[in-house]
Amino acid sequence: MILAEVKPAARPLSPHLQIYRWSWTMATSIAHRVTGTGLYLGTVLIAAWLVAAASGPAAFDTAQWIAGSIPGRLVLFLYSFSLMLHMVGGLRHFVWDMGKGYEPQTRMAMAKFSVAISAALTVLIWIVVLATR
Repeated sequence: MILAEVKPAARPLSPHLQIYRWSWTMATSIAHRVTGTGLYLGTVLIAAWLVAAASGPAAFDTAQWIAGSIPGRLVLFLYSFSLMLHMVGGLRHFVWDMGKGYEPQTRMAMAKFSVAISAALTVLIWIVVLATR
C-alpha cells in the first residue's frame, strides 16, 4: 500500500508586521506593555531604596547619592513617565471597557492624547517636586 502525499489545508496566513502600518493605537498598546515591565523594574529600585533607608544612615546616604546623580534622576524621570503613561493607558482601556471610543478617529485621538497627557503630567510632577525642595 502506497501512502498518498497529504497536502496541508489552504489556510489564510496571519498578517505580518511588514503589512501593518504603524498607528498611534498600535504604538501605545506596545508602550503600555513596555511601561508595565518598566514599572516592575522601577519598583525593585524603590524597594532597594527602602531597604537602604532601613539599613542605616550610611546605606541611605549612598542610595540618595545614586538617586540624586544625573543617571539616577534620568531613571526616576523615566520611571515617573512610565507610571503616567501606564496609568493614562489604563484609563483609556477603562473607557473602552465601557463600550465607548471605538470609532477610528476617537481611538487615534485617545492614543495621541494619552501620550501628551502623560508627558504633561510627568513634567508637572517634576516641576512641583523640584520647586518644593
